[in-house]
Amino acid sequence: MKFECQQSGKCCVSRGGYGFVYLTLADRKRMAKHLGLTLSVFQKEYCGKTDGFFHLKEEATRTQCTFLKGAGCSIYEARPTQCRTWPFWPENMSPKAWSLEVATFCPGVGKGPGVDAKRIQRDLDAQIDAESKY
Repeated sequence: MKFECQQSGKCCVSRGGYGFVYLTLADRKRMAKHLGLTLSVFQKEYCGKTDGFFHLKEEATRTQCTFLKGAGCSIYEARPTQCRTWPFWPENMSPKAWSLEVATFCPGVGKGPGVDAKRIQRDLDAQIDAESKY
């Protein structure tokens, strides 16, 4: 598979029902530390909770992530696992999903050198592990 991030920011913009960025406790701690906040303050300011799962807050008037500045992530080094592993999520790995759900909007698909199978597996494993901790 060929994929190279083009830093378009398109993956940071809500596309219908795919809006939530879910956060593990480790994600929340890492992001809070990066922003110089306590976990409690970070969660009050930036997190929502739906069906018992923490996620970044969405504002009705915004369709993009609050941390998207221009086409770049302002907390890139501390970004959530869900963002770190994009686009190698289990639900994206079938050829149909890849071509219909990812390639249609992500300009990085088909770009750059082939992605090493070990990296893809590492990202898949990280995403699966994060999903078990939401």
